[in-house]
Amino acid sequence: MHIDVNSAFLSWTAAYEKQMGIDRDIRTVPSVIGGNEQSRHGIVLAKSTTAKKFKIQTGMSLMEARQLCPNLLVIPPNYRVYVRASKAMREYLMSFTPDVQVFSIDECFLRFTDLKREEAVELAYKIKDTIKEKFGYTVNVGISDNKLLAKQAGDLEKPDKCHTMFPDEIKEKLWVLPVEDLFMVGRRTKPKLNRWGIYTIGELANSDYYLISTQLKSHGRMIYNYAWGRDCSTFKTGEPIKSVGNSSTLRFNVCDHETAHVLLLSLTEMTAWRLREANMNCR
Repeated sequence: MHIDVNSAFLSWTAAYEKQMGIDRDIRTVPSVIGGNEQSRHGIVLAKSTTAKKFKIQTGMSLMEARQLCPNLLVIPPNYRVYVRASKAMREYLMSFTPDVQVFSIDECFLRFTDLKREEAVELAYKIKDTIKEKFGYTVNVGISDNKLLAKQAGDLEKPDKCHTMFPDEIKEKLWVLPVEDLFMVGRRTKPKLNRWGIYTIGELANSDYYLISTQLKSHGRMIYNYAWGRDCSTFKTGEPIKSVGNSSTLRFNVCDHETAHVLLLSLTEMTAWRLREANMNCR
């Protein structure tokens, strides 16, 4: 299973404000997490469903977001809240299986070895509904035989949904999606595939493997296999950690010091959290 918190930073902030007795729900109004309300600098880290209606996107500058929605509510990020919420969710998930692999601060993989398909779906709904009731925010749950397809399933429709994407459902559920919806197909790869007449994941799966391999090298071979739902990655839990880091590919150019510092702080916070979770030091 792949567990993904819907609009994590915003959802966790809303749940925290409710616990603190603040009489508002930022999920029901045009709101974003990011930057500073007074200086009006920074970028959008997360957005409410209402903010999406104004075409506000994650990674957009706050200035752009305010032009689209003048009455936008901006809440500064609170990484301590996010780390505590992530840890609490992970501890809850471990009550179902000890095999929990952290993928990011708001995503986890769960491994079960003794569930039938129907039982897995039933359990996924139980997990999803209990998180909503217990913690006050929603998640998506994707279910499959491997991590890749579980993640692709979880991304199908949001929020507060459970989806399956088993190998026998690939043609129906995966191949019909735009090629950029495939994991690891980014903004640089998409135009290359489009130039070769590849616009859907199904067209990639049924394309000339030699062309993809020759032009895109190892990355091409990987996404070709992903289009067929093939995932050879292992489930990592309890293994010795050789290094700890964090990175992010941005959808925009960073051209000022303040935005760069905010992004570096975010990356550093996540790296430090991973170090603490592993009970490790660094220099």
